[in-house]
Amino acid sequence: MADLQVRLQKYLSDCGVASRRKAEELIAAGRVKVNGKPAVIGDKIIPGKDTVVVSGKKVIKTKKKTYIMLHKPRGYITTLSDELGRKCVAQLVEDVGTRVYPVGRLDRDSEGLLLMTDDGEFANAMTHPSKHVPKTYRVTIRPSITEEQITALSTGIEIDGKVTMPSEVHILEKAEGRVVIELVIYEGRNRQIRKMCESLGLEVARLKRTQIGSVKLGMLKPGDWRNLTDDEVRKLMASSSLDRKK
Repeated sequence: MADLQVRLQKYLSDCGVASRRKAEELIAAGRVKVNGKPAVIGDKIIPGKDTVVVSGKKVIKTKKKTYIMLHKPRGYITTLSDELGRKCVAQLVEDVGTRVYPVGRLDRDSEGLLLMTDDGEFANAMTHPSKHVPKTYRVTIRPSITEEQITALSTGIEIDGKVTMPSEVHILEKAEGRVVIELVIYEGRNRQIRKMCESLGLEVARLKRTQIGSVKLGMLKPGDWRNLTDDEVRKLMASSSLDRKK
């Protein structure tokens, strides 16, 4: 019977409740019960036999996973709900047909490609610090940028006590009072690009994520979403397994 057991956080992830890390937070917060008893980190369950409840709702494992891309507009926060009443990305995907949660984050003032899913393993592969899935951004900077600053962005900058991984920087447009660059990073640290630019004295006027791995935002309109193709999901998972140490 022991070989049928799975860790509770993995089961919650497989059922699309949350990523493993978020599932552990739910368990630690006392929001998860197994067979009527409060769960603890390290618990294992037997799917189909044990009853798991999260925040009063029974967890049922779904068979087919859902993977979508959303064009997040500025002004929306990357959460499923907000006690302050701010606009959330969950409002934009109410017609997906199943509960999906964000993979990673885009801050309120940022826009562009946001993946959402009910597959915890996929979410973990996209966001785990060891995976280094490339993310491409279009960044509008005011008033300009120097070669020294470009070099600094490319080679790594210390933020929050740790140097960022090398990134790729290309100038896309130059105009009076602004420069548009394409920036490819291999991490997903909190507000990373804004902090990198701020440390160099650069003002970020606009920040838009245009690509994750090989998946591009394309012509998807702000506020709209679409399902990822099976091929796109496979390529994203493949990109998470590449060795990108530099």
